Amino acid sequence: MPRSFTGREKENIKRSLREACKQSWTQYGYKKTSVDDLCRQAGISKGAFYLFFESKEALFCEVLCSVQEQICNAASEVIKKHKDKYGVAEALKLIYREYDKNNFLYDSDSTDFTILMNRLSEEQAKKIEESNHMSQQLFLSQPYLKFKVDADLAMSVIYSFIMNIKNKDILPHNHMKTFDFMVDHLIDSLYE
Repeated sequence: MPRSFTGREKENIKRSLREACKQSWTQYGYKKTSVDDLCRQAGISKGAFYLFFESKEALFCEVLCSVQEQICNAASEVIKKHKDKYGVAEALKLIYREYDKNNFLYDSDSTDFTILMNRLSEEQAKKIEESNHMSQQLFLSQPYLKFKVDADLAMSVIYSFIMNIKNKDILPHNHMKTFDFMVDHLIDSLYE
């Protein structure tokens, strides 16, 4: 007979599974992260895993969406605190630093990420798409900010800023300083 968990134990185990998934995903990728290893780190049996998540993919989907939401909320707070283009610049710097900590956020063109996406249910894929859309709205829906350029161009530039993290290991100068320089010097071209 399976062991039952208290509400508090369930919360702690689920949090441990998410944290273990995030760490393993960052270090090893989706494919090399095993449910067995995640369960070992959380101190539960593999059978108990399925009391918390219907599948490995469900856990990965939750982790991805949760991390994106946390980053978006933190960036939104920065923008609300500094209601101008310089707040956007600071929010972008925050986002970039979080992406640097969580490579699974930007490694979407890897085979590993493609395998994950192919294994997601339609509902899970839609959840990830909605999470990505939420991030875009952060820069599009601020009533006190107005773009100087077409919104699609501005979003493309912002996306390019963030995705420059893929080049961090080949840049001849510190990638954080490079990113900050780009944002500080181009923010005036994007926003009034």
